[in-house]
Amino acid sequence: MAIQWYPGHMHKAQKAIAEVLPQVDLLIEVLDARIPSSSENPAIAKLRGEKPCIKVLSKSDLADPKVTAEWQEYLERDRGVKTFTTTTDEPGKIRQIIDLCRKMFPAKDASLKTINSMIVGIPNVGKSTLINILADRIIAKTGNEPAVTKSQQRINLGSGIVLFDTPGILWPKIENPNSSYRLAVTGAIKNTAMEFDDVGFYAAEYLIKAYPELLKARFQLDSIPDTELAFLEAAARRRGALTGGGRINFHKICELLINELRAGTVGRISLETPAMIERENLAVAEAKAKKEEENQARKRRFKDGSRRSDN
Repeated sequence: MAIQWYPGHMHKAQKAIAEVLPQVDLLIEVLDARIPSSSENPAIAKLRGEKPCIKVLSKSDLADPKVTAEWQEYLERDRGVKTFTTTTDEPGKIRQIIDLCRKMFPAKDASLKTINSMIVGIPNVGKSTLINILADRIIAKTGNEPAVTKSQQRINLGSGIVLFDTPGILWPKIENPNSSYRLAVTGAIKNTAMEFDDVGFYAAEYLIKAYPELLKARFQLDSIPDTELAFLEAAARRRGALTGGGRINFHKICELLINELRAGTVGRISLETPAMIERENLAVAEAKAKKEEENQARKRRFKDGSRRSDN
């Protein structure tokens, strides 16, 4: 599924981040614990360079704890990166981020030096809620729809920490097709920019392989079918997602499945693992290399054809 969603305010936001970044000591990147890689903006990684970074795995109560632990170990292999898991129901734990910022700069005395930090993250990842807890007051607008924050803010958190807030930004082209689906499943992409049937079939295919027991329990099935089509048909009959003639309403059952995944009622589910991402990144790189070879070959054929016509 190709999702092209790059509103004008996101282009402006990325430009503003690049302009402010030289003033920043530390990045706080908020990721969705269910999709740490797919929710990581590659543009931010390029802009960050060697700056220290705290990667906050938000909504960790919705993710598979075993997989989240794998992601923490994987992400912290990167020099200068620390990870921090949290949920919106843990305000006390979220405030520990301020202490972690200080620990990453032990040479700066709190009474004399200010640590300029910048918080970044894709839409609907929980960034605004985290800011409000850190500031201990309502600073940022929150909402279940992506793209709520539209402008940059500068917030004094106390304890010598200044926080630059930025709008949630996606990037012009999502190269890994699996990431497009995962972003759609978790709600980072507006419902109006996706097809529920398409995303629902993708989610069902993954879940019957990765979390069959959770699906069986949630939809009260005796067994899990081998295909996503058969599962969705069985789930639709259990939930009454049928048309007037008793036929399966695939749009309805897909929408229901996605909404329950987002709410966590299916169970604690992670949609990607480090090993999966390694394989997918390799496949994407190979596809790009092949496409580049084809483009170069096309140019050579065109050039050779022009020479022959000149002769």
